[in-house]
Amino acid sequence: MTNLIAAIKSELETPRALKWFGSGWLSGAGALLCGLVSLLFVISLRFPGVLATPQLTLVTGTLAFRIFLHAVLIFGYLFALISLLLRPNKVLGSTALGLVVLAAQIGGSGATAAEARSATIYFGLDFFVVNVLLTGFLFVPLERYFPKRKEQGLFRPEWNDDLFYYLVSSLIVEVVTFMTLAPSRLVDSTVPLTEVKSYIGGQPFLVQLFLVMLLTDLAQYWLHRAFHSIPFLWQFHAVHHSARNMDWLAGGRMHILEVFALRGFTAVPMLTFGFDPNVIQAYVLFVYFYSAFVHANISWNFERIERFLVTPRFHHWHHGIEKEAIDVNFAIHFPLYDWLFGTYHLPEGTWPSGYGIGGHPVPNGYIAQFLYPFRWLVRAMKT
Repeated sequence: MTNLIAAIKSELETPRALKWFGSGWLSGAGALLCGLVSLLFVISLRFPGVLATPQLTLVTGTLAFRIFLHAVLIFGYLFALISLLLRPNKVLGSTALGLVVLAAQIGGSGATAAEARSATIYFGLDFFVVNVLLTGFLFVPLERYFPKRKEQGLFRPEWNDDLFYYLVSSLIVEVVTFMTLAPSRLVDSTVPLTEVKSYIGGQPFLVQLFLVMLLTDLAQYWLHRAFHSIPFLWQFHAVHHSARNMDWLAGGRMHILEVFALRGFTAVPMLTFGFDPNVIQAYVLFVYFYSAFVHANISWNFERIERFLVTPRFHHWHHGIEKEAIDVNFAIHFPLYDWLFGTYHLPEGTWPSGYGIGGHPVPNGYIAQFLYPFRWLVRAMKT
């Protein structure tokens, strides 16, 4: 299995000059995508109690979705055959064909639940697929045709690690939500805020959404700044800054404990003060796209709005390797907070020369990066 994964990774990272039309690489990569998408969707349909997002079942339960899934299976099969015919290296085509056949064998587009839906906490496998597809289809073309770094391809170094971060964050989205709701209910039971909650909850949806963005950005600004200034917290945040390439996937690289901290400092107060849970859910979905946007490898400067909204160039300076890029641009949505608190840095028309941490101390790989903040504990256990 390890050898197969390594072979697939090597094929996907084929230099751009060798991916010409007719080489079988495009059809092989497309077949692999169709195979993975169809298999993951079928698995989530088979086990909705633990692997399907309740909100998405409103879509995945429709006839239109079944037709879409059937089409994905057919295209995956056809692309796999084309790749097998055209490409000397058969690993993409054969693997994709195996995934499509497996998806068809366990139910295909007609897959039904193998068990009754009963779990209160689920793992959003379908959410991961939808999240990556929608975000990827939006930003991959933009990065291809408007790249800041032209030499940086789609399958750049560590792309597979960052994709795995997307998988983990999607699978635990409900776990994080559950852990967010519990403390907010505790606060609500001890400190009733009936009038405040009634006033806030009575505001229009868009007004609440804007207020959530404004207030959570203020909380995240100071939490983000704390993760940079407190050595213990920096060990966790360093994982995010270890990315040496910026693109739409890089935003997903975040230590799981930092994810819990961010949600705790943002969603818990918003729920406690009576913001509509649907507004907060919409905000969480918006953040996925906004994070991909500000990390994306696109060259647009957005000169007319970058003073008011965080843009890729603004956030890229936060990740810059230069000395002047250290501890600046902490805001997630509104540069206003960096202006107010003296951390604004956006030299006109220029971008950082590189990204990452000086000396690049954070190791590669999800497990190694998860353990990185606890390396003192690991060393103690070995002695």
